[in-house]
Amino acid sequence: MGGFFGIASSRDSMLDTFFGVDYHSHLGTKRAGMAAWDPKIGLQRKIHNIENAPFRTKFEHIFEEMRGTSAMGCISDADPQPLLIRSSLGTYAICMTGVIQNADALIDQYLSFSGGHFDSMTGGRINQTELLAALINQKSNFAEGIRFAQKSIEGTASILILKDDGRLIAARDRAGRLPVQIGRGEDGYAVSFESFAYQKLGYEDERELGSGEIVEISPDSCVQLSPPLKEKKICSFLWSYYGYPTSTYEGVNVEEMRYKNGAIMAEADLAAGRAKDIDYVGGVPDSGTPHAIGYANRSGRPFARAFIKYTPTWSRSFMPATQKDRDKIAKMKQIPVHALIQGKKLLFVDDSIVRGTQLRETVDFLYENGAQEVHIRSACPPIMYACKYLNFSRSNSDMELIARRVIVELEGEDGLNHIREYADGTTERGKRMREAICEKMHFASLEFQSLEGVLQAIGINPCELCTYCWNGEE
Repeated sequence: MGGFFGIASSRDSMLDTFFGVDYHSHLGTKRAGMAAWDPKIGLQRKIHNIENAPFRTKFEHIFEEMRGTSAMGCISDADPQPLLIRSSLGTYAICMTGVIQNADALIDQYLSFSGGHFDSMTGGRINQTELLAALINQKSNFAEGIRFAQKSIEGTASILILKDDGRLIAARDRAGRLPVQIGRGEDGYAVSFESFAYQKLGYEDERELGSGEIVEISPDSCVQLSPPLKEKKICSFLWSYYGYPTSTYEGVNVEEMRYKNGAIMAEADLAAGRAKDIDYVGGVPDSGTPHAIGYANRSGRPFARAFIKYTPTWSRSFMPATQKDRDKIAKMKQIPVHALIQGKKLLFVDDSIVRGTQLRETVDFLYENGAQEVHIRSACPPIMYACKYLNFSRSNSDMELIARRVIVELEGEDGLNHIREYADGTTERGKRMREAICEKMHFASLEFQSLEGVLQAIGINPCELCTYCWNGEE
């Protein structure tokens, strides 16, 4: 995934931007960067690798290296950014969130007529942000360029630009899959993926950009350059998984949605007479926990943390060289509470089940520490399609998804013609898939939230939600 944050202010904004970007660290673990504009210095930029150290550590000396009344930054799980670009539109810094699926075709098309070139990375790959800038630069102004780029891109691109006059340009992707939110303060405006990032800095909600909307932000104004489009398809996973608990999108708070989602799952289990003698309900940390609280409150079974992740001395992204050592580190982070595990029947709620590798290791860990039964509930429907609009999933192909892989194991390729049946736990095919996953993953039982259930928990018009990864619908 990734996220960006920026401020256009009448005073120095480096400290606020530093904290604003840091509040997006949950969205990426690969690269981070900051850019700033100062009336005397002009544009400046720094990029760091954050795979082995968090944003705050890598950028703690940024105040000695950069200054500016306008600044921006991003956390990225993809290419290094922001980039500094010099073109006919001027010199500017640019970053994006999303993914360009048709990058190769766009690169070939651009090179065929431009006579230009791109900076090539290892393996010949082109930085997607540089490609985005090349598309924007083909038009006579930023608004036209951004509209052209977004129409050309297959995938998603929300964009933040810092111009060489200190103004910011923010654009939400054409389908509105990702949020772009504007805050207003005493000395200027902030733009952010996560609204709580600027709220903590004293900014108040101004508004949320609509699909494809483009605005230009100065310290004293937020001017619309292009109006929002009618269609919206915001990613449902914002609430289920990668949105931060304190965030609100389209008027719906993430934590509140997860409580409702868990309660809906509990109601389904109660109606079907499932998991009646559970000792404790728990969440797979961290994003599964609020779903589990909602489940426990509705089911009447006590919530408990049967194991705790010990993180104070382990860097979030500490990655030993060998898989054996990585597996050992993962297990060492999990500290069991034996009194809540030994001889107990446990039900754990996870935010989703993608490949299932880590969840199986967690379940085996619970059995090794004396659990009698471990039941699993997924807070979203079976994931049947790898996302082609965002890069938040680590699955590179549909067959990495455990639900889809099990379908093929059960019925061959023909089974993929019956995905809707397999997703529905009340059908024979759906029951067989769940039983097969239980056997493979050592679960005592498994149920998924229904598509109707997760849409009910979100509570906005289903036509405005993207559910592609669950049902393949555009």
